[in-house]
Amino acid sequence: MKKKLRHFIKEILLFLLILTIFANGISFYKSTDLNKQALQLTATTLLDGSEYKLPTDKPILIHIWATWCPTCKLEASNIQTISQYYNVLTIAVKSGSNAQIKKWMLENEYTFNVVNDSNGVVASKFNIEVFPTTFIYDKDKRLAFSEVGYTSTWGLFFRMWWASL
Repeated sequence: MKKKLRHFIKEILLFLLILTIFANGISFYKSTDLNKQALQLTATTLLDGSEYKLPTDKPILIHIWATWCPTCKLEASNIQTISQYYNVLTIAVKSGSNAQIKKWMLENEYTFNVVNDSNGVVASKFNIEVFPTTFIYDKDKRLAFSEVGYTSTWGLFFRMWWASL
């Protein structure tokens, strides 16, 4: 019985390893079409009407997502957690009015910075075709990492730490 259980656990771990490698391969492939130029976002209006100023000497995470995206919903708590420690600016694409996005944020108890890209103009500048997409820029606003699809909280923490060096 123990031998079968160990074999079953090994099979599950192997499957998870292969799945992780496959998912990262897809993410890498999808990220090859992204606009990877230096960060050139000007002051952007947040949902509350205030202007967001990019930090001058710290890394920043730019997260492009949508309220209608199932993967984005799964990853939103990761973004919330990382936003409590690092500079995060999120862009909600074609997700409705400011009021609708605010309502979604309140219902889910999220407080990260959000810009409403109601017509997808900002997303198109980054060549975004898949949601969510995350960019991490270093303190000099050079792209350090890009990720298409789901990213874990620990993965985000590691990337932000690396971009801080």
